[in-house]
Order: sequence, then C-alpha cells, then structure tokens
Amino acid sequence: MDFAFDPHTEDLRARLLDFMESHVYPAEPVFHEQLQALENRWAWDSVPVLAELRAEARRRGLWNLFLPGDHGAGLTNLQYAPLAEITGRSLHLAPAALNCSAPDTGNMEVLSMFGTEAQRKEWLEPLLDGEIRSSFAMTEPAVASSDATNIATRIERDGDHYVVNGRKWWITGAMNPNARILIVMGKTDPGAERHRQQSMVLVPRDTPGVAVVRGMEVFGYDDQDHGGHAELIFTDVRVPAENLIGGEGDGFAIAQARLGPGRIHHCMRSIGVAERAIELMCARAEARVAFGKPLADQGVIRDWIAESRVRVEQLRLLVLKTAWLMDTVGNKGAHTEIQSIKIATPATVQWILDKAIQVHGAGGLSQDFPLANAYAGIRTLRFADGPDETHKNALARAELRRQATARSEAR
Repeated sequence: MDFAFDPHTEDLRARLLDFMESHVYPAEPVFHEQLQALENRWAWDSVPVLAELRAEARRRGLWNLFLPGDHGAGLTNLQYAPLAEITGRSLHLAPAALNCSAPDTGNMEVLSMFGTEAQRKEWLEPLLDGEIRSSFAMTEPAVASSDATNIATRIERDGDHYVVNGRKWWITGAMNPNARILIVMGKTDPGAERHRQQSMVLVPRDTPGVAVVRGMEVFGYDDQDHGGHAELIFTDVRVPAENLIGGEGDGFAIAQARLGPGRIHHCMRSIGVAERAIELMCARAEARVAFGKPLADQGVIRDWIAESRVRVEQLRLLVLKTAWLMDTVGNKGAHTEIQSIKIATPATVQWILDKAIQVHGAGGLSQDFPLANAYAGIRTLRFADGPDETHKNALARAELRRQATARSEAR
C-alpha cells in the first residue's frame, strides 16, 4: 500500500503551498477590508485583491483543479484531495482564487456532464473562465428537503417554454448580482415514479418573475464573503425549452451525480479547516499563561491537542480512501464511503473547532480569529448535501442488507 502522492500531485502541492504563503494568507485581511468598501456588498468576487489572486493562480497553473476531464485540470479525485485540503486553510479566499468554490464547482460539473453544447457555450465557458457566478436552487422552506423527492416547485411545459413556479431558500451565492445563472430543480411530472418526477432547468437571474426575497444568516453570519444565501420566489418564470438539463425526469439522478463530488470536496476542504484550527490552538496554548503556567502545560489542553491530531489523521485516511474508490470503482461503488465521510467530517471538524475556540477563550468567539466563522460554516455542513440523519439511515440500511446477505451465503 503506497501512501505517497504521484509526481504531478506533488508538483501542484508545492506550487499551491507557495501560492498560499506568498499571496493568499497575506491577502486575507485585504480581502475582508475591500469587502466592506463594496458598493454592492454581495458582489464579493469583484474585490480587486481577488482579481489579482486569480490572475496569479492562472499564471501558476492552479485553475479549475476540481474538474476532471478536458473541461478542467484533468485531475483524479485522489490527486485533487490534498490540493483541496490546502485551500480549506483559507476557506473563503483560496477556493475562489483557484475558481474551485462551491456552488460554482457543482454547477460546472453538471453542465460538463449533462449540458448541451449550446448550454456549455453560454454558461459553462464563462464559469470556467471565472467571468460569472452561479447558484443551485434545490432546497425549499415548505417541505423537508432532506428528501429531495418532496420538492414542490413546478416546472411545467408550455409550448416552446417551461414555466417555473415555487419558493427556494438557502440558495448559496444568489445574493451576488454576478450569479447570472440558476440551476433550478422542480417537478415536471408529479404523477411519475418517485425518482422520475424531478427535472432541472437553467434560469437566467434576470428572467422576469425571479425575485430575491431576502438574505439568510447562519448563526448571525451573512456569509457576504461568498455571496450570501438567498430566499427566492419564482412566479410564472418562462424559459426556453432548450434550457432543460438532460431530459424530463432526469433531475434526481443529476442531483445525485452532482452531490457525490460536492460531498467529498467539502470534506477535503474541511480537513484544511481542521489543520488550521489545530495550528491556532497550539500557538494560543503556548502563548497564554493561566494559573502560573502556559495553557500548553495543562493536561486537558494536551488531551484536546492529541485527540485533534488523531481524529484529523483518521479523517484524512477515510477521505483519501473514498477519493481512490471514486476513481477506481465510480461514485456508486464508493457510495458507502461517501456517506461515511459526509457523516464523520463535519462532526469531527466541529469538535476540533470547539476545542480551539475554548483554548482561545472569549477571543475564540470574536471576529479577531477565524474560528467562530469556521464553526458556523462547518456546522452548516451537517445539513448541506443532506443532513447527518439521512446519511446514517441509508448507511445503516445498506449495512443491514450486507450483513444479512453474508449470513445467508454462510448457511
């Protein structure tokens, strides 16, 4: 068993690590300062320092690393994993600098895999060039969206058009005026088989009938630094029939194809969040003195640091195994592992962040450190792409079937 990265991955890692040290980390305070000066506070991708970072990332060959195949950098999941982890150390800046930030990544994957040539020309190409942003509109407030078949938004055929009516919320990036295109999931045939009722359609942001109701906050954070989250209402929104992605009834399958890579990308980046939290925790523990000795000399603090290291190493191995399986046997063959990392990663990183916050005292709750913001983001991942309970239920059901089959074959 070989745990070494291949030469191409090592080369990209070296380039990316240097880019982070020389450009990204120094740009973090500048980025947040420039965000506050924006005329439209949601247009996060228009800040000057981000444009500079993107130009430098492209110059160094660190662009669209997330996307396999001819449309992207051509990396496997296993090759991309250590790179995504590095970008997770500066979660709100590094992925965007490399054009590897969600939800654009998932939307580009959808257009790459299922889009027509015309759809790719109009929307995928400017997304790949970083000229525009996008959003993915699936979650709804009126139904339990943990079951995607509950979606109530209607997409109805009317001659050469589809008409969209419905209400969505937690639509990441949709507050940003540069999010020019929405991929909307809704029902085209409520009477069809359960997983064939849904379809996806491309809705340009400026289409009449698309209304932004409000921005959504996460634990009081509005997530301005990646375009916020919006509640949207679609009222008799008409788009050409050629805006349908795939065929009618393909929406659920496309969503699953999109969510597989999305889940592992979130997990890859989250390991980077955990690593930076451990660094901050250790630095704080050595610098602060309480009751006559550094916090680093307190047994409980050392326990947290040791546990954090053990847990993050376990997590990384599971994520790398999942990436390898996705590359070798496909997303379906890696389904159990994808569910496992989706369950384990946010909970583990949340635990590490909690301990890092505790070591920082009241400062850990403040804007002076990235920990509180990171905690809110990681806690959100326990809902994003499916809540913990949904994945645990499906994973347990599959394990019960597997064990029953093994017992039957042993008889």
